[in-house]
Amino acid sequence: MQQPHPAGEAGKGQPPGNQPPWGPQPGPEQQAWGGQPVWGGPPTWGNPPGGPPAWGTPPHNHYGGPPPYQQPRYVAPPKPGIVPLRPLMFGEILDGSFQAIRRNAKAMLGAALLAQTLAAVLTAVLTAFSATSAASLESWAEGLTEQDLVPMVLTFASGILLVSVLTVFLSAVLQGAMVVPVARSVLNRPTGFRQMWALARSRAWALIRLAALLVGGGLLIALLFVALAVLLVSTVGGVGALILIPLGLVCFVLYVWVYIKLMVAPAAVVVEELGAVAGIRRSWELTRNSWWRLLGITLVVGIMVGIIAQIVTIPVSLLSGFYTGVVSPHGGAEQAMTAAVVAGVATAIVGAVVGAVGFAFQTSVMALLYLDLRMRRDGLDIALLRLLESGADPDGVPGRGVPVYRAEPGQNPWPHYGAPPNGAPPGGAWPNGR
Repeated sequence: MQQPHPAGEAGKGQPPGNQPPWGPQPGPEQQAWGGQPVWGGPPTWGNPPGGPPAWGTPPHNHYGGPPPYQQPRYVAPPKPGIVPLRPLMFGEILDGSFQAIRRNAKAMLGAALLAQTLAAVLTAVLTAFSATSAASLESWAEGLTEQDLVPMVLTFASGILLVSVLTVFLSAVLQGAMVVPVARSVLNRPTGFRQMWALARSRAWALIRLAALLVGGGLLIALLFVALAVLLVSTVGGVGALILIPLGLVCFVLYVWVYIKLMVAPAAVVVEELGAVAGIRRSWELTRNSWWRLLGITLVVGIMVGIIAQIVTIPVSLLSGFYTGVVSPHGGAEQAMTAAVVAGVATAIVGAVVGAVGFAFQTSVMALLYLDLRMRRDGLDIALLRLLESGADPDGVPGRGVPVYRAEPGQNPWPHYGAPPNGAPPGGAWPNGR
């Protein structure tokens, strides 16, 4: 009689002498922890919860857990233009400013040259006039009395002040207009000179009124300081001069503080289509809790521009002395005068070009700081991303028409990155409106 197989039906067909296993063989997913792996294939160990998937396996959890056990992956914000669509860092602001000038050279450098031409022409005229008529002016001034000199000095100072005020007005208007190509470059939209003026033309009078307020406030503070200085010196003498030193430092600190608070007002006037007073209030609001950061960036950029300008203009300013002392040391007074005039004109031209590049760079930094502040406070990066995806308003100014977020009492004034403030619905208006 045939004896039954010890393993039952499961052992049929196996060669004699082999020890049959007790129970079914464990599969890869059923391998007991600490046991020997199954021969005939590589072992597959389950990933611990939250760990990365094994090499060559699909990104799912081997324990069969839900997707939250997966390790979240970082996705960088898009960078369609000169800067990424998120709050910016210092290096990105500098790089974005250079990129804005390079991509919109005609608009940026053309407007900056307009702002610097008046000062360059005035410098050239004064240099040539002083070089050609220094001797005649000295002999003419010897026969004048003090009563004759005072009106002449006042007239000369008034002319310089008038030209300076006009230059500040023109610079303020151009600074606001140059925000347009920088804002469009964020979405990789190039801007020509005519298009820049077409988009900023409606804000020209608001920029002029803003410049008038800023210049008027600065002149008022300067006149009050001069009047106080004259009063102190005339009443207490030398002690008044000692009092003026700390008072001057206080006025300087106050000027720097107000300047930083109002530095993005031209950008707010143009992009948000505000009036002069509303632009000042908006700049004051945006720079809250960011004053030291803005001061540091402004100082670094100003030092960089100043050093580069000096490196370029100093060799040109020494051209007259090099020509008269080395090339033609015995040329006479007439040749020295001609060399001085040529050197003065060359210095003015080079200074205008260098000043235009520096003005364009500083304006680009100011515009990017404004956009950065709005990304941090208003969620402007989300609005720009939607505008980029939809492709709407290709000829407009990015950021124009985006509602302003204002935190109510008890709310967080710093909405976190990646979500609209207060849970605003996508495509809807901000809860607080304007």
